[in-house]
Amino acid sequence: MPRNSRCEEDPGSERPYALKIIGAVDIGGTKIAVGAASEDGRIVNRIECATRPESGFAEAMDRAKSMLRQVAANIGGHFQGIGVACPGPLDPATGVIGEVGTLPGWQGGNLIAVLESEFGVSVAIENDADAATLAEARCGAGKGSSHLIYVTVSTGIGVGILIDGKLYRGVQGAHPEIGHQIIDASSGTNCYCKATGCWESLASGEALAAWVQKRQPTSARKTAAEICSLAGGGDALALEAMDREGYYLGLGLANLITIFAPETIVLGGGVMKSSAHFLARAIKTIHDVCTQVPVESTTIAAATLGADAGLAGAAQAWLARYAGP
Repeated sequence: MPRNSRCEEDPGSERPYALKIIGAVDIGGTKIAVGAASEDGRIVNRIECATRPESGFAEAMDRAKSMLRQVAANIGGHFQGIGVACPGPLDPATGVIGEVGTLPGWQGGNLIAVLESEFGVSVAIENDADAATLAEARCGAGKGSSHLIYVTVSTGIGVGILIDGKLYRGVQGAHPEIGHQIIDASSGTNCYCKATGCWESLASGEALAAWVQKRQPTSARKTAAEICSLAGGGDALALEAMDREGYYLGLGLANLITIFAPETIVLGGGVMKSSAHFLARAIKTIHDVCTQVPVESTTIAAATLGADAGLAGAAQAWLARYAGP
């Protein structure tokens, strides 16, 4: 599997960047990143700020617009278009945000309308997991794979699916919320999705922190990163948490492999930075469970775009929508 972290440039181009510079906005529950991306996947300039979702959609968009203007000034040019990666549910055709658990109060906000009226260029909106899927498939760890699943494990769990080189969409263009598949209804916890024992409630960074806190109710709440660090030092409870994380992560991945038999699964997100503590357990679980498909032919790879995946994905969403293959 190639590990090239950039898309190939136009062979006839002599420019330092590819022919198109796209404005990119990556909206997350904790931060909003804004940048300029070249067509070959490079982020040529970026700035970010805290999301502060409680301040509301309009105020956050004012900050995003200001950052886009600053980035354009920094590169001394303008954007051919703007791509946005945002948590779902959202409508990629209209740009309207649904009821997003990590962005309370933003429901009904229209990303396309806000940015097109401000900058006068076309705007493409994509679910953040789908955007990262495009980026890793075109510029990252999944380059060259036409049947690819991207899984981001961070505060929550997001999944994007590429079939025959195209993003899979459901009815009305909906993004399937695979992070909320039921994994263990009997021993799982309640999730904002209203299900008990969904994948996100068992294997996300938030789930990891919540499980350890439940086991140590009198101690200060630790982040997923802190728990992973403690595991590296041999802490018994943290090691138990890592085993649990690997098991539930593996079960969800096993379901995806059994259903889709993908060529490649790319794993990204903040929790995966500590994958050395739990990935072996996840892979063992996959091979224990996946008995009906050629699991040995599925490559599991670490995402290579890192913190730039969201911005690169936002740009690739615009390219996929408006610039063709």
